[in-house]
Amino acid sequence: MRAEHLGKILPRELMASVVVFLVALPLCMGIAIASGMPPAKGLMTGIIGGLVVGWMAGSPLQVSGPAAGLAVLVFEIVRQHGMAMLGPILLLAGLLQLLAGRLRLGCWFRVTAPAVVYGMLAGIGVLIVLSQLHVMLDGAPQPSGLANLTGFPHALLAALPTLGGGLGWQAGALGLGTIVVMALWDKCRPQRLRFVPGALLGVGLTTGISLLLELSVKRVEVPDNLADAIDWLRPADLLNLADPTLLLAAFTVAFIASAETLLSAAAVDRMHNGQRSDFDKELSAQGVGNMLCGLFGALPMTGVIVRSSANVQAGATTRLSAMLHGAWLLAFVVLLSSVLQRIPVASLAGVLVYTGIKLVDVKAFRGLARYGRMPMLTYAATALAIIFTDLLTGVLVGFALTLVKLAWKAARLKISLTPLSAPHEMELRLSGAATFLKVPALTRTLGRVPAGSIVHVPLGNLSYIDHACLELLEEWARANAASGSRLIIEPRGLKRRLEGRTRTTAGLGSTAN
Repeated sequence: MRAEHLGKILPRELMASVVVFLVALPLCMGIAIASGMPPAKGLMTGIIGGLVVGWMAGSPLQVSGPAAGLAVLVFEIVRQHGMAMLGPILLLAGLLQLLAGRLRLGCWFRVTAPAVVYGMLAGIGVLIVLSQLHVMLDGAPQPSGLANLTGFPHALLAALPTLGGGLGWQAGALGLGTIVVMALWDKCRPQRLRFVPGALLGVGLTTGISLLLELSVKRVEVPDNLADAIDWLRPADLLNLADPTLLLAAFTVAFIASAETLLSAAAVDRMHNGQRSDFDKELSAQGVGNMLCGLFGALPMTGVIVRSSANVQAGATTRLSAMLHGAWLLAFVVLLSSVLQRIPVASLAGVLVYTGIKLVDVKAFRGLARYGRMPMLTYAATALAIIFTDLLTGVLVGFALTLVKLAWKAARLKISLTPLSAPHEMELRLSGAATFLKVPALTRTLGRVPAGSIVHVPLGNLSYIDHACLELLEEWARANAASGSRLIIEPRGLKRRLEGRTRTTAGLGSTAN
């Protein structure tokens, strides 16, 4: 980049990077807490996402860092296998992403049905809300969504001074105040101050109130030296990847992180008119980033839409803004860690509750109605399965329903046998997809054709016909030729698809109109 050009864009990129930094700071820490990890781990991921992935990214205006979409999965991994095993899992997941990018598989991660993606995000949003409600009361989240839901009334009663005698109500008031500030700011934000993030405003106000009133609430624990937060990957831990459950966890992290990243990159492309995203390059960059996160013992990363949209809206036009936001995070943690240590944990939980609520996109659910009931069912089933079982099961349920829909579509074929005006002539009308699944029904219909009939089979209303159905028609023609029956196939719109096949049936009376 030439010095003259850099001088023109630098002020704008600096301003945009500060806006992204202010959005990212509370989210990085809050997502780490929601993942069952120390806040410093989230900040490390944000730093790597800015300095490394921002420099390598195939989507220049996308910002990478810890994402709420992976918080539930990381919480489950840490609970089952311990914090030490997150590093090897991320190293393998990042390697899979890097290989997928090098093999140019980026587009395949975007073929996931939107109903599954929206349902996944909705389920994750509900789980985040249910878990962070406990954290807002200075409590500990339960291992499952159902346990968090059933245990919340008891936690709430214990936090009330008149009933439980606890001080959790103070933390709850701070968390609730953070949510109120964010909601009001989103609704009433002045145009001149649109770059000020509601999360930072909410956390800043509630932190000031907690210090002014000297409230006895849990506060963020950040080491004075960032190096103390690094848990280097131990080579011995890599041997544990032979465990099939850990391999499955790595594949799950790689798939969900890649899908969320590329969906976010596509959304960012729609926000600006600049350079389009290179999905394979972006996937490779995310792989390198997650491998580094695994090496340092940080949280996994994805491309994140909230920070990315803030970047675009703040006027960024190059990757410099994303890189600088990582530098601001690093400088703040190194020089002003004492400021972070004053933030109430409940305030960050409030940020995550508000974020979780927004992940449940009701408009997206309603929008699926125009595609029929099946996408809405897939959305709801995916979300509910995630809430009541786990993330992987929910995603698999969504994929299974998508495959069921495809199979049902493939099995739809209307078959009718209609007499024509000419004597002994009939028309076998087929509409839909003629696959092997409909061979029995087609056989029964052909069995009703009187001997000596001339049967016309127009294929213009078929979207697809497979080898099994064509073989059946040929076999019927040969078997009934002795009785004087003839079969005339009329390809019409399927002329190209049947090229080569019509020559086989030509001796049976095939024509091409």
